[in-house]
Amino acid sequence: MSTPERGTERGADRRTLIADTAIGLVAAGGLRALTHRAVDGAARLPAGSTSYYFRTRTALIGACYQRLAELDLGDVDVDVAGGGTAGDGAGARGPLPDRDAAAAALAALLHRWLTVGRERQLARFELSLEAARNLELETDFHRAGQGARARAAGILAALGAERPEEAAELLVAWTDGLLYDRLAGALARSRPAPDLTELTSATRRMIDAALSTP
Repeated sequence: MSTPERGTERGADRRTLIADTAIGLVAAGGLRALTHRAVDGAARLPAGSTSYYFRTRTALIGACYQRLAELDLGDVDVDVAGGGTAGDGAGARGPLPDRDAAAAALAALLHRWLTVGRERQLARFELSLEAARNLELETDFHRAGQGARARAAGILAALGAERPEEAAELLVAWTDGLLYDRLAGALARSRPAPDLTELTSATRRMIDAALSTP
């Protein structure tokens, strides 16, 4: 018989598996592909498992938001903040020393999301449109977006921003715009593969602009 602790761990693992599977389904087929039955099948879970943990489709989408935020912030902490916590702008590698280093780190993050993390970002954009139509999802979506802005504000503060929160709003908006343009924009299919040098040039301009915010 499972102990309560083991049961809790198993439940957490099952929720993560369900969320990851749901994100993959959305990335591949859009929201129309997201059903409890489809998640059960794709995750190779017994029928009814997804609905046991997430009774409604809204709850399942909310779980996707939370999981996307967790994964994206993990990437930010590795590539940009060096494992730091929200708002401190520092981490295991210490604070980013200058704008060039910050631009290179942000470019590496964007390159990751445009290549190996492409499907996750496509799912994030798809799910964000659903939140715009469904007020029940607003809280989960808002919470998911706050972490990225807190990380950006901490980094920009370390680089000398006078109003880091305002600068972070701009930087996040610009990076989202770049990602959307490269993944789903009109020229997305005809563009060459993401180039790290090009991305570094773009991120340096974005950081300079964000830091010049009055």
